[in-house]
Amino acid sequence: MDQALINQKLESLRRCVMRLESRCPESVEALAVDLDAQDILALNLTRAVQLCVDIAAHWIAEHHELNSPITMGQSFEVLAEPGVISRELAEDMRKSVGFRNIVVHNYEVVDWQVVFAICRFHLDQFRQFAEVFMDPLG
Repeated sequence: MDQALINQKLESLRRCVMRLESRCPESVEALAVDLDAQDILALNLTRAVQLCVDIAAHWIAEHHELNSPITMGQSFEVLAEPGVISRELAEDMRKSVGFRNIVVHNYEVVDWQVVFAICRFHLDQFRQFAEVFMDPLG
């Protein structure tokens, strides 16, 4: 596995999570009227999800014995099968792909209450995911 590439993606993920923490307003009401914060949070959440998908895809490609995922969300299920990540984390990450798709493809109006809740209470899922792939020597 190209750990240098993974480390680069992990650093980008760390920066996204830091931006989410630092730019999330104090209330959902403040977020609802702050267009700049909305843009920053939406962009960094979609980036964070995409980085996790990329890391998962890279790991799966290196382990030929695993089934190839059909969807981005399924990538996390494939990682959970051999116990690389927990089933709970896989489910959380799969849900994050659904959120990413809503934002990126404008499937529906973004629910800023959901964005606020993710930024305030669920960023640890990105940290948990990152811990799995960190270089033990780095």
